[in-house]
Amino acid sequence: MKKVTIALGAMSMLFMAACGPNMQTINNATTTAESAAQRAQADAQSADQAATTATQAASQADAAAQGAQDSVTRANDAVAKMEAAFSSSVTK
Repeated sequence: MKKVTIALGAMSMLFMAACGPNMQTINNATTTAESAAQRAQADAQSADQAATTATQAASQADAAAQGAQDSVTRANDAVAKMEAAFSSSVTK
């Protein structure tokens, strides 16, 4: 009985050693996860900066488009005035 108890105790110790947590593996996984989280955070900040830049560029493009539309309107008004002046001078 004593030999069986010793054998079971030894097997229990071997089983615990084989299946127990390996702290080096856990530490490596933790370091890898922390590194990945830091890279993800840096990527997110870069994406936020790119979005801000894109928003500013879109605003500038909208302002330029509005300016172009205003120029077209002014040009059309000028053409209409010239046509009216020409029409009135021809009919006189």
